[in-house]
Amino acid sequence: MVGFMHHKVKEFPCTQCGLCCQNVSLASETRPLDRGDGTCKHYNDASKICTIYADRPDICRVDRQYDLHYSNEFSWDEFIDLNLKACDILLEASEDTTSH
Repeated sequence: MVGFMHHKVKEFPCTQCGLCCQNVSLASETRPLDRGDGTCKHYNDASKICTIYADRPDICRVDRQYDLHYSNEFSWDEFIDLNLKACDILLEASEDTTSH
């Protein structure tokens, strides 16, 4: 339970942009959530929210993934930074497709 102490100090700064939900086909861990167009089957395009947020899978929970798989490999701050880099990549790719 030590991993949870990190979250009280600094939480993952999710902006709720939905880009990770709209690109589940890019990672093998999230590919089973793909509704067929790369977007999560639980993502509502109109409201831009997860329809099962309270019960979302562990892969969709940054803090849970850290505790389950990465706490021995990275500090919480390093893990946040790695996830934010992934967010930046998705944002850049999104901007590239919308600007053309």
